[in-house]
Amino acid sequence: MHCGDNRPPRKTRQPKQGITGIPLLQETSVVLVCALLPLLSLSHACPKECSCNGNTKVVDCRGRGLYDIPKRLHPETQELYLQDNRIRGLGSMAFREIPLVRILDLSNNSITTVSPTALLGLRALQRLSLAYNSLRELDKRLLGPIRTLSHLDLSHNSLWGLPGALGESLRNLSHLGLSHNKLTRLDRSLLEVLTHLDSFTLRSNPWRCDCQLIGLKLWLETFIYKGGVVDEVICTQPEEMKNTDLQKVPYQLFHICMTSSYHYLFANIHHLENERLLRGHTHGNHAHPSSHAIHVPMAMGEGFGGGGGGGSGLPECEPKQRHRPVNLRHAIATVIITGVVCGIVFLMMLAAAVYGCAYAAIMAKYQRELKKNEELAAAKGTDHAKADEKELLENAIA
Repeated sequence: MHCGDNRPPRKTRQPKQGITGIPLLQETSVVLVCALLPLLSLSHACPKECSCNGNTKVVDCRGRGLYDIPKRLHPETQELYLQDNRIRGLGSMAFREIPLVRILDLSNNSITTVSPTALLGLRALQRLSLAYNSLRELDKRLLGPIRTLSHLDLSHNSLWGLPGALGESLRNLSHLGLSHNKLTRLDRSLLEVLTHLDSFTLRSNPWRCDCQLIGLKLWLETFIYKGGVVDEVICTQPEEMKNTDLQKVPYQLFHICMTSSYHYLFANIHHLENERLLRGHTHGNHAHPSSHAIHVPMAMGEGFGGGGGGGSGLPECEPKQRHRPVNLRHAIATVIITGVVCGIVFLMMLAAAVYGCAYAAIMAKYQRELKKNEELAAAKGTDHAKADEKELLENAIA
C-alpha cells in the first residue's frame, strides 16, 4: 500500500467451510474415502480367482482350476462354492478365515484325504457337500464341534463305511446322501441318532444282505412309517438275492442267522421297542407295516448263500434245519386269549366264592331257626307231659 493511498486493503479469499467446519474440499474427500473403504476392504478380502458379492456374502470359486483352498477370504463369508476344481485334500483348520460360513460346497474335486480338524471352528455350518470326490473314509472327529449341520452329501465317493461315533454330529440332519459308494452295511447305532432325518439316499452300493443288514432293514421300515423318503437298497450278495430290494426280502430268509448273533437280536429288540412307541403315539389306529412279519430267530447259522468268500469278517453260514417261525401276531393273539381265559376263570372263582358265602349264611340261619324250633317243641312237650300227669293224678283221686 502506498503512502497517501486511501483505498481499503485487499481481503484474502478464504476457502469455503463445510457443515462440520472443515473446508468443503477436505470434507468431500473424507466422505469419498469413507464410502470407498468397505469396497476396498472387500476387494482386498476377495481372492483374485473368485468372485465375491458383498451384499449376500457369497464367494464363488467354481471351475477355476484351484488345487487348494483360496486365501484371503472375507471373515464374514457365509457361502463358499468350490465345486468343479482340482482340490486334493483338506488340511487342518482349512477354513479358519471364515468361521461364519453356513454353506460349503466342495463337490466334484479330487479330494482323497480330509484332516480330522479340517472343519474346526465352523460352528454355524448347515450344508456340506463332499460329493463326487475320492474319499475312502471319514474320521469320527471331522464333524465333532458342529451341531447345526442339516444337509450332508457324501454321495459318489469310495466310502466303505461310516464311524458310529460320527452320529453325535448328525442329530439335526434332515438329508443324508450316501449313494454311489462302496458300503456293504451300516451300523444301526449310527442310524438311531438320525431322529430329524427326512430324506436318505442309499442306491448303488454293494449291499451284502445277510444277518449284518437286518438292523438296516428294520430301521428303514420304521423310517418309512414315520414319513421318511429313501430311494432303494439293492442287494448284490449273496448270489440268490442279487438285484433284490432289501425292503422286499422276507424275514423268513433271515431265520438261518444264529440266535446268538447280537446284530439280529438287538435289531429285533430296537425294532419292537420302536413299534411299541409308535403304536402308543397313534393310539392303535394304525398298524405297523411290518408288524405281521417280525419273527424271532429260531435256527442256527450266519448269513445266507454260503460262507467262504465274503472277506469282510462276517461269520460263516451254517445251514441247519429250519424251525417253524414264531409269528408276532400269533404270539399277541396267544397272550390275549390267555388273558381272556384267565379273566373268565377269575370271574368263575369269584362267583363260586360269593355263592359259597351266601350258602354258608343261609345254612347258618337255617340251623338257628331249626334249633329254635327244637327248643319250642321241647318246651311244648314238657307242658303236655305235666298236663297228662296232672290229669292221671286227678283221676286217681276221684
